[in-house]
Amino acid sequence: MVKSQWNNEEASKQQAGVDELVYRSNLIGSDRSVCNWGGGNTSLKTIEKDFRGRDVEVMWVKGSGSDLATMKAQHFTGLRLEDIKPLIERSEMPDEEMVAYLSHCMMDSKHPRASIETLLHAFLPYPHVDHTHPDAIISLCCADNGKEIAKEIYGDTFVWVPYIRPGFTLSKMIAEGVRNNPNAQLVLMEKHGLVTWGETSEACYNQTIAMIQKAEQYINDRIQEPEVFGGSRVETLAEEQRKAILSEVMPVIRGAVSDVKKMICTYDAGDDVLQFVNSKNAKVLSQVGAACPDHLVHTKRTPLFVDWTPSAEGAAELKEAVRQGIEAYKAEYKAYFDRNKHEGDVMFEAAPRVILIPGIGMVNTGKSLVMAGVSGALYHRAIAVMKGSTALGEFVSLNENESYNVEYWPLELYKLTLAPAEAEFSRKIAFITGGAGGIGSETARRFVSEGAHVVLADLNLEGAEKIAAEINAQYGEGRAKAVKMDVTSEDMVVAAMAETAIAYGGVDIIVNNAGLATSSPFDETSLKEWNLNMNVLGTGYFLVAREAFKQMKEQGLGGSMIFVASKNSVYAGKNVTAYSSVKALEAHLARCIAAEGGEHGIRVNTILPDAILQGSAIWNSGWRNERAAAYGIEPDQLEEHYRNRTILLVNIYPKDVAEGIAFFASSKAEKTTGCMLTIDGGVPAAFTR
Repeated sequence: MVKSQWNNEEASKQQAGVDELVYRSNLIGSDRSVCNWGGGNTSLKTIEKDFRGRDVEVMWVKGSGSDLATMKAQHFTGLRLEDIKPLIERSEMPDEEMVAYLSHCMMDSKHPRASIETLLHAFLPYPHVDHTHPDAIISLCCADNGKEIAKEIYGDTFVWVPYIRPGFTLSKMIAEGVRNNPNAQLVLMEKHGLVTWGETSEACYNQTIAMIQKAEQYINDRIQEPEVFGGSRVETLAEEQRKAILSEVMPVIRGAVSDVKKMICTYDAGDDVLQFVNSKNAKVLSQVGAACPDHLVHTKRTPLFVDWTPSAEGAAELKEAVRQGIEAYKAEYKAYFDRNKHEGDVMFEAAPRVILIPGIGMVNTGKSLVMAGVSGALYHRAIAVMKGSTALGEFVSLNENESYNVEYWPLELYKLTLAPAEAEFSRKIAFITGGAGGIGSETARRFVSEGAHVVLADLNLEGAEKIAAEINAQYGEGRAKAVKMDVTSEDMVVAAMAETAIAYGGVDIIVNNAGLATSSPFDETSLKEWNLNMNVLGTGYFLVAREAFKQMKEQGLGGSMIFVASKNSVYAGKNVTAYSSVKALEAHLARCIAAEGGEHGIRVNTILPDAILQGSAIWNSGWRNERAAAYGIEPDQLEEHYRNRTILLVNIYPKDVAEGIAFFASSKAEKTTGCMLTIDGGVPAAFTR
């Protein structure tokens, strides 16, 4: 049940005016069963000084593109009500004219564009107004008998408004409906949502919660869990089985939905999702249409329901069902676009945003982990609505043409233009071994700074988690993920790549960077030392590259691998036979993979750095002392020794190597493969010949 979160102590700390509106809005948005992500709007009417010092009546309303849960004062727009109120006398007002008119009513031109539903708030004569999309209310408003049920719940205190797209006409209908019903306490918007009001911010919030609770209680009393969605048709596979199948299927899904632009994929196995996808009626119900206009931009009109019978051994079957399902969905979406398009419309990507798989759960797609999560969060709301509507009667939705008109509505599309521009590595997933070290962590930060999602794989899980936490704190939750992995363990490498596929959908960039180094004269090099170097720097690079190669082939989206080798790949260093030999192996392994990867669009290149002392676990081990001894100097003289032996008289730092890695992974190097790039300050002995 929805509960009031109003806290008098916290509320009393808010200054009268916009601050109290922010508090109320954040409370409403914090419960997604009350208001969708990015949806809903709130308002407050106050008296303010205009630029001439006059007292004017101002309405503060949510700015377009904001989210109630997180918005602050700067996300609200102030408008002069004396300019807006006379509009109610008009008989009509097109969207474009309305938007242009409201821009002239703003108290400050720097405020964001006002909400699409600004007039809804302005035309209601109350100081505080809330418009929300609660699950229980939309269940009622999407039931074929919703208006009759509303009479049982609310008596004569509600105004029922037939479905019409937001704008001038809807706002006027709501205002007239409230004016004509002296008992009105709420407005129910068919297939849309709820409007409530109050004399104070607290009274308005309490009214919103109370109206939702009444609908919730009525619906909950009528839900019979064993019969929800017609009852269960199939059983959920065990978690281990689900993940084993998904690790193979997610790259296939990602490849199939990324035909226009690459997408990030997420997996969701919430109890409500599993109850729905496993049910008898899910296949039909899921195709009725969106539960709310707000969903359409992020979930499309319908999800893809994969026609598959769960089987622990069915990964190959599911792959084929997914491929066929996505292709059929894209063909139907194109036909839907062609049937309904207006002149000048440009089709979105045709692939599904929501994919429902019986026995498995839900896969969501988006340009980032966050946006894939938004699609998933909104479909959770859709499931809740369908559960409520079918407990009351029959679930109904918008017709196809109106769905299209909402999905491609210019005022809705405007919100999408507010998103930050995409960067070089947007929509890409990078897997970095040795992610907790100097080069690995700098590379991760470099990728994420230009839009990537990264997986930091390291034996030092605590160190990798620390870097991931720092990245997520700066760039947003989910941008970085840490996994524990020993590159010499085939099982751990396979598991880490599977975890990456489940977390993000696949992989685009591999940075083979995990390392160690030993030093000893050739005749004192033990088999143990030799094998250690070969296992970590040879076998480890091979295993990671092989598993990534498989995943990249399944995706069919190409990919880039960057091996962090060494100047010793081409220079026979003294007292480093094992290390130098395997570094040469790395460089040649990269070229071999490049030769096979070309036909799949998989590029493989190598960086040859030298003496990266900063932030390096290798150089903080016995290697520093061993190399100093080989040169006949003290350990603390090493950095200066390395600088002086370069032509450019410079030291090399992790960020320098990260730049080289970023170059090879970027579009600037899209026609380069099998290449070696030295980043060593110029060591003549290591010049390639």
